[in-house]
Amino acid sequence: MFSKETISLLVQVIFSWQVIAVTIAVFLYISLVNFVARTHISKFRYSSPIKARHKQKKAVQAAKASSKEKAEDDVNDELGLEEE
Repeated sequence: MFSKETISLLVQVIFSWQVIAVTIAVFLYISLVNFVARTHISKFRYSSPIKARHKQKKAVQAAKASSKEKAEDDVNDELGLEEE
C-alpha cells in the first residue's frame, strides 16, 4: 500500500522540529483559552451575586445608621439640648 520511502518521509515530517513546535504552541494556546474561559465564567457565575448582596446589605446598614443619627438629632433638638 505505502512504499518504504513514503513511510520514511512521513516519519521525518512528523518528527521534524517545526511540526513539534507548532503542536506544542497549539496545545499551550488551547490550554490558555480554556483556563481564561473557566476563570471568567466562574467570576460571573459565583462571585458577582455574593458581592452584589454584600454591597446591598452594607448600603441598607448605612441607610439605617444615618436614619438613626437623624432621629437622635431630632430628639436632641426637641429637648433643647445643644452640643458645644
